[in-house]
Amino acid sequence: MTKGEETRQRIVELAAPLFNQRGYAGCSIADIMEATGLEKGGIYRYFESKEDLAAEAFKFSLAVVRKLRTDDLDSISGSVEKLRHIMDRFVSEPSPLKGGCPLMNTAIDADDGNAALRDLVQQAFTDWRRRIAAIVRQGIRDGEISTSSDPAELADTIIASLEGALMLTRLDGNKRALKHVRHSMELLLAAFTT
Repeated sequence: MTKGEETRQRIVELAAPLFNQRGYAGCSIADIMEATGLEKGGIYRYFESKEDLAAEAFKFSLAVVRKLRTDDLDSISGSVEKLRHIMDRFVSEPSPLKGGCPLMNTAIDADDGNAALRDLVQQAFTDWRRRIAAIVRQGIRDGEISTSSDPAELADTIIASLEGALMLTRLDGNKRALKHVRHSMELLLAAFTT
């Protein structure tokens, strides 16, 4: 990695928690300058715009959280166990980034203001749905999950339940909602398991 690439990566890593905590509109270039120790020109030397930096910061944040929660998924055998693992990690492993889940934060932040970020969030949710649905389809093929299961419906239910519980957890200041959803998801899996 060249010195310029290292500097660019350092800016992204330092800006990511700022965007995650404050949102796109709430995070100023002055905040990023303070965090990085760079002047405005130093930042714009590596990024075309604040929007460009915010997009890279989101991609970085998402990769950090995805690695934490799914990095070891290939070592788990069985589709039902993989789904349980995804849910367990979501409940037990909070985002290591200040501000919490970058996917939820950015989805809320960009829903009606920043088309580029909204597109990135939409792609991230689409990818998450695709990955969970693929696990469900494999479970159906392997005879672990009932053939009457709809992989897309189950993926949406899992994601919406986990993200909704995360929001309640943040509002309540405790993990009760996440634990309740984890229990409910276990019951749901039991209903679909053959």
